[in-house]
Amino acid sequence: MAQRQFAVIGLGRFGSSIARKLHEAGQEVLGIDINEERIEDAELSVTHAVIADATEEAALLSIGIRNFDCVIVAIGNDMQSSILATMLLKELGVKKVIAKALGKNHGKVLDRVGADWVVYPERDIGERVAHQLLSPNVLNFIELSREYSIEEIKIPESMTGKSLRELDLRAEFNISAIAILTGGDIIISPSPDQVIRRGDILVVIGNTEDLATFSNID
Repeated sequence: MAQRQFAVIGLGRFGSSIARKLHEAGQEVLGIDINEERIEDAELSVTHAVIADATEEAALLSIGIRNFDCVIVAIGNDMQSSILATMLLKELGVKKVIAKALGKNHGKVLDRVGADWVVYPERDIGERVAHQLLSPNVLNFIELSREYSIEEIKIPESMTGKSLRELDLRAEFNISAIAILTGGDIIISPSPDQVIRRGDILVVIGNTEDLATFSNID
């Protein structure tokens, strides 16, 4: 997996959860918070950590925020700071901004000021968001344990027109197809002769690392 640069603004429970998961996956992660204590707590979970006010343009520019592939705004209960930071990041030209919403109306405002993805977090959803950032072809997943998951994965173009027998997912990737979503239908326990069509979605089960390898194939 190619290394990318992420910045997480706000290192509360949600922000720390995302930062930790991305960092464990070998990505470069900058943690940003206005609270010195949170910065100290997060130092082992990120590549770098800085104290900064993300609502100030000068502070963001000094960090080099424009160089990051994705910035996650995970500011806690300060709705105004969350909105200002999101708006400022987009004005500065950050390509992808993900913002945590505290409620429906907050989410609407974040969407209007330019957030590329508005998240309405429940408990521990940070790890789910991080997982989807690391594997953009993964549409949904169920974590069975620390090692195993079930994932819905978009079929890469290179695999269309081939049967499951030809793909031999178990031999090649050590994963198993348990269903196929195709043309609005679902095929449970597909046969080895089932041909994969463009737009199909595979539901697969396997080790998390093996699934990550498969989901990042072009």
